[in-house]
Parts: sequence; structure tokens; C-alpha cells
Amino acid sequence: MPFGCSRTQTHFPKTGTILKKYNVGIIGHGWVATAHIAAINASPHAQVTAIYSSRAIDAAEVSAKYGSKISTYTSLDAMLAQKDLHVVSICSYPYQHRDHAVAAAQAGKHLIMEKPLALNWEDCLAIKHAVEAAKVKTCVCFECRFSSQFLTTKSVVDQGLLGRIHYAEVDYYHGIGPWYGQYRWNTKKNAGGSSLLSAGCHAMDALLLCMDGEVETVSSYSTHSTNKNFANYEYPTTSVTILKFKDGRVGKCASVIDCLQPYYFHTHLVGSEGSLLDNKFYSTQLGGLNKAKWSELSMKMLDSGDVSDHPYQTQFDTFFSALDRGEEMPLTNLTQALRSHEVIFAADHSADIHAKKKH
Repeated sequence: MPFGCSRTQTHFPKTGTILKKYNVGIIGHGWVATAHIAAINASPHAQVTAIYSSRAIDAAEVSAKYGSKISTYTSLDAMLAQKDLHVVSICSYPYQHRDHAVAAAQAGKHLIMEKPLALNWEDCLAIKHAVEAAKVKTCVCFECRFSSQFLTTKSVVDQGLLGRIHYAEVDYYHGIGPWYGQYRWNTKKNAGGSSLLSAGCHAMDALLLCMDGEVETVSSYSTHSTNKNFANYEYPTTSVTILKFKDGRVGKCASVIDCLQPYYFHTHLVGSEGSLLDNKFYSTQLGGLNKAKWSELSMKMLDSGDVSDHPYQTQFDTFFSALDRGEEMPLTNLTQALRSHEVIFAADHSADIHAKKKH
């Protein structure tokens, strides 16, 4: 175990196997925390042993609910002072992420961080500097990279079945209205930030995963629905962003949180040897395919915004295994997440400039 942390060990009498577990503390006990706790406790590598919340939580009640002994705290410093706490999962509001991440890193805890990392680039850099100074490991919840859809999509890309991708569009359609839990705080500019930052960031991150190149220019426009269900939003609820990569390729990402339709994570990749459209593909590189029709990929599509449907356990298992090896988290560590956030903030800045020009 890196950085001098000890871990609990569970002995299985029949086999003599020793299962090592990381003790995890949760910051914030809201909707997304319930999904984190379930995924962590389902992992053979970790267990939730502490929860910090600004409101008092009955320890016996949450221990019974989640099936493990959990201590509760209304003082973050008190929870972070626990020496047998190895990892902290930050599930608080986005505007609290910076302070919570910096405090946890300075306490020597490895970090699981919900998206967005923060509501501005300066706070993202503060987290980066704290993590680097403390030399702790990180996992950022761009968990869609661990979905069946994007594990398969990236494999198709990496196998060269589409050739060199020169155009890609990945779009996020999810109506976040009063019927949805996140709506309560997501409507506020100082809490949600923007359509792209609060929700569509998953699509932008997936686009950058598939394209895998350095972005040169970003241009974005935004608008909003006139439906009364979205009137409380303090920022435009739809945006579309065009990216130009340094090697000349282009991409498009739409974030639409004011749509009235089923959840849809649209993906269309166009390459020199084929295309991929959601769960279908066309390729010149495989003989025997009916070139007059799409071929279908057998994979589970991202079809829900509910956190209980997100692939947190796969992501967290990967993180805990990386901790065992003293390595960085693959796919969703802080460095990779910062790359996506930098593009997102550039897109929002561009949309703001275009909106001001209009007026």
C-alpha cells in the first residue's frame, strides 16, 4: 500500500484467502452519494466506513441501510483526521468540490471526485496543485468511459475498424426538469454552472476519448427552451460546440438539458475506413459484412441519467486495483479529467462571448 497507509484484512476460513480493503469516507450524503456507497460496498476492494454531512446523520441508521459499520461526522476535519481512512469520495455540490478536494488531499487521502471538478478553471488548478503536493491518486467520475457503450466504441476505434477518424459528434440529450433530482440545485448558475459543465460534460469527455488529440480551437453557441419547466434556469440550457484539433480533424458536441424526449447519448464517428453510429458500425476492414447495411454491436447503451444506472463499480474497482499497484487510475484520472474540463470552460467562454455580441 503506497504512502504508508495500512488496510483492513478480511480472512475467509474456507480458502484462507486474504481480501484487503480500503476504508472510504464519503463527503456529502445526497443522491449521487447513494450510488457511490452502493458501488464501493459491492467492490471486494473497499468499504464505506465514514460519512461527512453538514446535517446530522444517525450512524446506526445508515449502517443498517448500507450493511456495514459507518461512522458519521458533521466536522470534515474530524473525519479526515481518521488515520485508517484511505480514500475520500467527494459527492458534495460542485461549488464545494475545490475546498473538499484540497482538504482531503492535504490530509493524505486518495480522491474519488464527482464531476464537474469545479465551476471554474482556477479551482480546478487548485485541486491539481493540492493533489501533486500530497502525491495522492485520483479518480474522477467520468464513469461513462467505463460503460459498455464506450468500452466497446473505443475498442472499435483502437482496432482500426474505422480507419482515421476525421469527424465525430457526441451529444447529450437529457431533459433535467422539475421531475429530476438534480434540478433542485442545477438551475442555479453558481451551482450548475452551465448545460455543458453540469451534464453534457460526459458527452464532451467521450468525444475527446474517441478523438484522442490536442484541441486547437473551440467555438460554441447556446440557446434555451421556452417551455415553462426550464424557466428557472439561470443559464442557457442548450449549447453546441465545434472543436478543431491541431491535426485538422473536427468534432461537435451538443448538450441539451431542456429536451422533452427519452435520454439519448448520441455518438457518430466518421473515419477513412468506416463509421460508427450509436450501436451500429460500417467498416471496409472486415470481409463478409453486408456493405448495404449497418452491422450491429452487442453492447449496453447509455440510456439513463440515473446515477444508479452508471458504471461506478467497474470504475471504482479499476481505481482500487490501481491503488494496489501504486499506479495512476487509467482512463479517468485527474490529468485526463482536467483536459476535458479545460475544453469545457473554453466552450462556455466562447458561448458567453457570442451571447454578448448578440445583445
